Amino acid sequence: MEKKVGSYRWVIVALLFFATTISYLDRQVIALLKPTLEKEFGWSESDYSRLVMAFQAAYAVGLVIFGGIIDKIGTKLGYLIAVVWWSTAGVLTALATSTIGFGFFRSLLGLGEGGNFPAAIKSVAEWFPKKERALATGIFNSGANIGAVVAPIMVPWILAVYGWQVAFIVTGGVGFFWVIFWVISYNKPTEHKSVTPEELAHIQSDAEEESSPNENKTSWFQLFGIRQTWAFVFGKMLTDPIWWFFLYWLPSYFAETFKLDLKKPSLELIIVYTATTIGSIGGGYISGLLIKKGWPVFKARKVAMLSFALAVMPIMLAQYCTNIWQAVFLISLAAAAHQAWSANIFTTASDMFPKKAVSSVVGIGGMAGSVGGIMFPWLVGGILDAYKASGSISAGYNIIFILCGCAYILAWGLMHLFAPKMEKVVM
Repeated sequence: MEKKVGSYRWVIVALLFFATTISYLDRQVIALLKPTLEKEFGWSESDYSRLVMAFQAAYAVGLVIFGGIIDKIGTKLGYLIAVVWWSTAGVLTALATSTIGFGFFRSLLGLGEGGNFPAAIKSVAEWFPKKERALATGIFNSGANIGAVVAPIMVPWILAVYGWQVAFIVTGGVGFFWVIFWVISYNKPTEHKSVTPEELAHIQSDAEEESSPNENKTSWFQLFGIRQTWAFVFGKMLTDPIWWFFLYWLPSYFAETFKLDLKKPSLELIIVYTATTIGSIGGGYISGLLIKKGWPVFKARKVAMLSFALAVMPIMLAQYCTNIWQAVFLISLAAAAHQAWSANIFTTASDMFPKKAVSSVVGIGGMAGSVGGIMFPWLVGGILDAYKASGSISAGYNIIFILCGCAYILAWGLMHLFAPKMEKVVM
């Protein structure tokens, strides 16, 4: 059946996957270089948290800006601009000579990377019917995990042989190669020569009614007045910061609690981030399978997301771990569940809103996640500095893991409150 339908839409998913991989490779570099840069620049945990906050603040702005821009100028050009921007910022980070310099370049990186998810989610909405969107989103979203897996292998080697500056140059430069393939390969399905009539019919099998002649004009003020927007906002605000914690502090957690040497490739980190790949793809597959079995789209998403929220909760037991592999198991489960949650929450945006508003809604929700991502690092830095001063930094991480375990079930409850049936928005 798949051969008869055609499969070029999966080429598009591959492009989105590699862009997301590159994005997370670029942002993960600083976490792996943290011990080296702490010694060279004299950073405290609070100093490092401020660098994370600078990235998150710029990322929040970038999500909103690019969300609106992509809805206006289109996915192809909008994505291209975003990747060129953040790749340039990644390369230029090698020029930083002070903490302020790092903060500046991390802000530029965050601003550009704000374009990734609005563009990718809009691409999925353009190229896939609803029953396949969660799986497609899960596949490209797993690029976040692959980037986090590649980084612990690649960055320590570059650091040991060439130094930290070259690590930023190499990882930042990869994005320019992706741009070439994007320009050659991407277009709207209705305008693409590689899309067969059968595949186009499949893509448009649940096509929306185009009710407005100004289909590319969506008011942010209008979106803020819709309760489904707030369901997406709270779902992202409470859970995105947990993923940022997994990205930016897990290497330090393993190093400080279990004496992991971050100057060598880390099997423990590779396992954690590999598990998240399984979670991302599996999470998208599960809700898609329920839909194929006849479940209503919104019910399938909600039941799947509730199960993922519950799967994060065992991370609260990390405080009782007596060896690193126990911690690796609990954190891998939580991180995989986050990515399964992420694959589905992104899809709820395209489920609830018309295509003309998807990038804007994803931008608003992503901004909310980044606002949480600004506040949580501030809290994490303060907790860890306080417990480090008392000689018990592991106890600080235990408090943070409790917060992580509670975040998703609270987010699910608020999403259900604001969108109990997640009806389709008519605009």
